[in-house]
Amino acid sequence: MQQQDMTFQAIEVGDGGDGRWAAHARTLWQDMEGLLTEEGRTPEGTDRVRALFRAHMPELVPVLDRLAVQLDRPEAEAFLTHAALRPFSPACTQIGRNGTLLRNYDFPPDQCEGTIVSSCFLRPVIGMQDVLWGLLDGMNDAGLAVSVTFGGRSVFGRGFAILIVVRYLLETCDTVDEAVGRLRSLPIAVPQNLTLVDPAKAVTVFVGPDMSPTVAPDACAANHQHLPVTDEQEWTLRTRERLRAIRAAGTDVAAMLKPPLYRSVDEQGSGTLYTARYRPVEGRVTYYWPGESWQQSFGDFAPGSRTVTLGRAG
Repeated sequence: MQQQDMTFQAIEVGDGGDGRWAAHARTLWQDMEGLLTEEGRTPEGTDRVRALFRAHMPELVPVLDRLAVQLDRPEAEAFLTHAALRPFSPACTQIGRNGTLLRNYDFPPDQCEGTIVSSCFLRPVIGMQDVLWGLLDGMNDAGLAVSVTFGGRSVFGRGFAILIVVRYLLETCDTVDEAVGRLRSLPIAVPQNLTLVDPAKAVTVFVGPDMSPTVAPDACAANHQHLPVTDEQEWTLRTRERLRAIRAAGTDVAAMLKPPLYRSVDEQGSGTLYTARYRPVEGRVTYYWPGESWQQSFGDFAPGSRTVTLGRAG
């Protein structure tokens, strides 16, 4: 079992216009800009993704403009659309039940931003930021929470990276039903599973470039969708085993910190980086690691940093 230290930080960025977001983003730009596709580096590609963003996420266009100006890099606008990024595939587990969203995020530590962000781009949102302003999971002031897992299929199409979709849903939707409705008009680049929770409902929706959004049988997900899982997929990701485990455990944090849901850092360098429990009706999220936790809320958001040791399953 490998152990590795990782530092998480919590920052407030307001509406993105006062320099706090940009100061953080500039420290990450050198590592992040390699995610931009070759097409996204051309004038024609920039025009295409800008038009796609304007057509599908018009409410966020002023925010995109504000952030791109603040970042002040030649390729910032195309990058921030998240419509010209190379695909990535984290292996995660999540469940929504009784107003709670619980998830494990599994990925190589050196490829995760690890930033808890409190923002007010269009409305108050708290979440685990990645790729500069996308969200791996988060909640808004209306009591809606959303998180994402990779859908497990090697399909890629033109559309948005899922992280900006999570951001968009939380910035513009109040309820699960409203968010699911919005999903039906958004082009998604890679198969993904979204779990959404509000005070009245919890659902998981399968999305991808080759399918219409499809509501899953229950509000939990690992790393497969509606198609059978191959033996190779199961050996690599243990997606069926993890889905069975989380269905049995429900929203029990202790179970998320133990195998098979908790994954120690493996030979490929991937493992469980954090557990998050959102209680959006309370405006509260707690991030967990074996032996440690960090709570944040709309009423009491505390900037700072925490260094944790990964790979110590409970």
